Amino acid sequence: MPHIDPEPHPVKRWRAALPLCLLLIAGAVLLASGVLDRFDPHHLLAEEGLLRGTITAHPLTSRLAYAGILTLAIATGVPGTIVIVLAGGLLFGAVEGTALSSLALVLGSLVLYLASRYAFGTGRREPPALARRLRDGFAAHPVTYTLALRFIPVVPLGAMTVALAWLRCPLWLFVGATWLGGTVSLFVESSVGAGLGETFASGAPVTAASFLNSRILLPLAAFTLLTILPLLVKTVRMRLGRKG
Repeated sequence: MPHIDPEPHPVKRWRAALPLCLLLIAGAVLLASGVLDRFDPHHLLAEEGLLRGTITAHPLTSRLAYAGILTLAIATGVPGTIVIVLAGGLLFGAVEGTALSSLALVLGSLVLYLASRYAFGTGRREPPALARRLRDGFAAHPVTYTLALRFIPVVPLGAMTVALAWLRCPLWLFVGATWLGGTVSLFVESSVGAGLGETFASGAPVTAASFLNSRILLPLAAFTLLTILPLLVKTVRMRLGRKG
């Protein structure tokens, strides 16, 4: 039998990693350019009248522009995309803002996921023991783990997408969990964005971090608990069975 090299050629590895590297570089450039600063809540409220006038004059173009910017930010792994989602809630309302953001979330995450799967798919070397255990645990309960990871709001979205690609999450499950878990989070965030005017009127300081409070964290924590509850029950039963 001909000898099969267990590792692909370095050029092939770099070629496979190129799309992911380009996305991450584009994200770094986007972040350094200061474009996302225009979505700062203070800036948005200062120009709210002008922005709403533009949306009224160009309803389709403005919505496509918003969804395109959020898709690009998510696909490139830029942190802090919550400020864009808040802007969508402020300008388009909770329901329409959620719909536009959900579409952008699925498209942007899918681009980053596919680039990551392509980058990780070339290696044939046996993974470390820890990696094997993580992948085996994920393979045993893929739906539970994927939904739980998507409901956790404190983990950067881009990092979680890359992690799910590394865990070889099935494409159908990734898209479904991204849409379900993401839409729940986006509705809460868009609702907060829709009420930005009242928040500013109260005189409280507004930052991206200030929105990660009980209004967002508690509902998402509840969804996370419900998601992982079947796995917890099964684990407890198995341990009790062994003791018995």
